[in-house]
Amino acid sequence: MNSATTTSAWSLARDAEGIAWLTFDKPDSSTNTLGREVMAQLDTLLQALQAQPPNGLVVRSGKRSGFIAGADINEFSALQSTDMAAQMVRAGQRVLDRLEALPCPTVAAISGFALGGGLELALACRYRVAVGDERLTLGLPEVMLGIHPGFGGTVRSVRLLGARVALDLMLTGRNVRADKALRIGLVDRLVPTVADLDAAARSLIQHQPARRKPAVIERLLSLAPLRPFVRRQTLAQVSRRARRDHYPAPYAIVDLWSAHGAQGQAAYDAEAQSIAELFMTETSRGLVRVFQLQNRLKSLGGKTDRTFQHVHVVGAGVMGGDIAAWCALRGLTVTLQDRGLQYIEPALKRAGELFAKKLRDPAKAADAAARLTADVDGAGAARADVVIEAIFENLDAKRDLYARLEPAMKADAILATNTSSIMLEELSRGLAMPGRLVGLHFFNPVAQMPLVEIVRSADATESAVQTAIAFARHIDKLPLPCRSSAGFLVNRVLVPYLHEAMYAASEGIDLTTIDQAALDFGMPMGPVELADVVGLDVCVHVGDIVSRALDRPSPDLTRLQGLVAAKKLGRKTGEGFYVWQDGKAVKPASTATVPADLPDRLLLAMLNECVACLREGIVEDDGLLDAGIVFGAGFAPFRGGPMQYVRREGAGNIVARLEALATRHGPRFTPDAGWKALQEAARKG
Repeated sequence: MNSATTTSAWSLARDAEGIAWLTFDKPDSSTNTLGREVMAQLDTLLQALQAQPPNGLVVRSGKRSGFIAGADINEFSALQSTDMAAQMVRAGQRVLDRLEALPCPTVAAISGFALGGGLELALACRYRVAVGDERLTLGLPEVMLGIHPGFGGTVRSVRLLGARVALDLMLTGRNVRADKALRIGLVDRLVPTVADLDAAARSLIQHQPARRKPAVIERLLSLAPLRPFVRRQTLAQVSRRARRDHYPAPYAIVDLWSAHGAQGQAAYDAEAQSIAELFMTETSRGLVRVFQLQNRLKSLGGKTDRTFQHVHVVGAGVMGGDIAAWCALRGLTVTLQDRGLQYIEPALKRAGELFAKKLRDPAKAADAAARLTADVDGAGAARADVVIEAIFENLDAKRDLYARLEPAMKADAILATNTSSIMLEELSRGLAMPGRLVGLHFFNPVAQMPLVEIVRSADATESAVQTAIAFARHIDKLPLPCRSSAGFLVNRVLVPYLHEAMYAASEGIDLTTIDQAALDFGMPMGPVELADVVGLDVCVHVGDIVSRALDRPSPDLTRLQGLVAAKKLGRKTGEGFYVWQDGKAVKPASTATVPADLPDRLLLAMLNECVACLREGIVEDDGLLDAGIVFGAGFAPFRGGPMQYVRREGAGNIVARLEALATRHGPRFTPDAGWKALQEAARKG
């Protein structure tokens, strides 16, 4: 290299051929993100390149993890006004405008990922070359944070890909893998390894192939006469997935395109104003908080140097079989034990379907299947780093199993139970090493639910707990540390919510209307449908344990118990409260109006239990509680979690509403004693 210029995050060097190599390596971070300071440094370097243009410019990453993960999301929380947000966005737009306007060919050299603002930066380059391996992940996921691209991405993506492809990319937030990225024109060239990137980038600069354009029909769709037709079709699809008052960002994306067709400076100006307004919405604030909570759970990591190779799962039912399959999918050797091969074979069949769906490569699916083997005799327990018990919810049966398992286990292996409700102190009684027992409570369906409760009893050692946390991260789950108690956190909070739905049903309110009350609040599904998904047998069992442990009355469960007796257990049997077809509940039509206080009855029953859990120290703080109820119970993500909702509404307001419900519907709505501490904290500010 002939000359070099460096800042704290960027290094710029020119080679003998006059090509400039701009490398992004953000200090004190494993991942490159675009914050104010980083963008200001980039702007200074681009101004220098404008003044003395090179023969070409390659933008690349100095990180092994990938290209650029997007904007620095922590800066979003500091935005105090629409004007402040607009200034930040316009500053970012100007930097990428400068990059796009350089009078030389520019190439983004991508490995790993280019997401959000990172992909927007790549779109401002003339060409994009990427390593076409399984790590490549490209996308504009801003909609997941309640916003849309803001550095020109709503314009440049449409110009490059065409309206329909670009809108789908932005509206879904879905990631694009290597083959599709090349097919749709998101990248111009794929190379096999990182070592090939520089040569491919140099070739693009030297040969300067014609820039890709979308097909003629795609360009026509962005013309003013045709945009209204595409708008109507697109909005119909969006409205089936989300309501504008809950999730305004996808509607804003369509509005921007339909108003400007991704043409002219007005399109960029409108993008900046639109995203600035979205930043200030409760939806964006809530989704950003959920993202930060997710990162907090990921960062727990587990303070241990333990490695994991072999997992032994006992119990090949729906939960045990699916836990075993997930562990094999994540690269572990898994042995699955049950009373006979006939009980294990259905789990192996489901596992094969999971591998085919997730891996989409017959060879890789075959490798995963080879890692999962039936083990009727339980020989795998002696080799396992983690032994997971996932048999039926019976205290004596679990203790008998542990008595047989523990003598065979390695001394440093942990014994984990997937119990959904039984206190671990009761389960550990009789173990030679009670400190090694922890809870690894997965949620159904295992492949879709990201959370695992890491349940700690009074006997558990710190080493066992940290090993359990590390194991959850190893299999790409979100670990939630919580204290052993009836129902732990998630089920403890869900029981009063589901029970209130049964109270409402016993009053003659139809099931569809009950679910609609929760959907109106923003829950992804209502409590009745949720009960079917969880399994009605599980609901009865957990509800009984939690109610007895807390000395709570239960609603009339005759209808629910009748369904369980008839083996109509919900989605897993094809019928419960609803009939299930193709994995979806078939709900009878209802013209009934949702009773005015029904949403409060359902949600405040849940909030009251959340406050009780905080008061009792089931989890460490309200952030972990919000994370648990969002990722484990599906609480409306855009509201940021139940305690975030309480802060917005005001604890005093919620207490007054609970007291009104207690007057109308009985003492089950009596505000928990923990509300006083919240109100006092709010007064102190």
